[in-house]
Amino acid sequence: MKKRIAIFASGSGSNAQKIMEHFKRNADAEVVLILTNNPQAYVLQRADNFEIPSHIFNRAEFYDSDDVIALLKNLQVDIIVLAGFLWLVPKSLLNAFPNKIINLHPALLPKFGGKGMYGDNVHKAILAAGEEESGITIHFVNAEFDEGEVIHQSKFKIEPGDTLEIVKFKGQQLEHMHFPKVIENLLKKMRS
Repeated sequence: MKKRIAIFASGSGSNAQKIMEHFKRNADAEVVLILTNNPQAYVLQRADNFEIPSHIFNRAEFYDSDDVIALLKNLQVDIIVLAGFLWLVPKSLLNAFPNKIINLHPALLPKFGGKGMYGDNVHKAILAAGEEESGITIHFVNAEFDEGEVIHQSKFKIEPGDTLEIVKFKGQQLEHMHFPKVIENLLKKMRS
């Protein structure tokens, strides 16, 4: 039976798109659901394009009920992927899917992580600090922002004169290249 992936995203969903593309013709795994806390998120259109069901939830449904957990359990989800999802995952969801929730962070953790450190905020902080390299971190999710066990890191060099857009682009190239493969490798390990 194919392993089942659910993706949480709050915005555009470019990483969700790459993951859906990667697993579209995969014999061993498939994306079965896209979830978002943002009814205007472009990731919903991307899910429609791949004919993958989506679910929009609000804060009360996510934090004060087990509705989202029940939905994921009913779909027999094996792994949950946070791809630009901005809310802290509640303990109830962590307990329901122990070591089965992963996140991508656009920096080399533990640097530039924590509450409020997402998207352009991260890249601006990296540039302001005069860092000579940055990268991506794929990690397990725990009860704190960006503090779970690291699964994978990839780096790129920041050249003098690199702008916010260039740093963001370099990071996204690594995200799109590595995130789907890391998910696939984790799913293979789950099989054994």
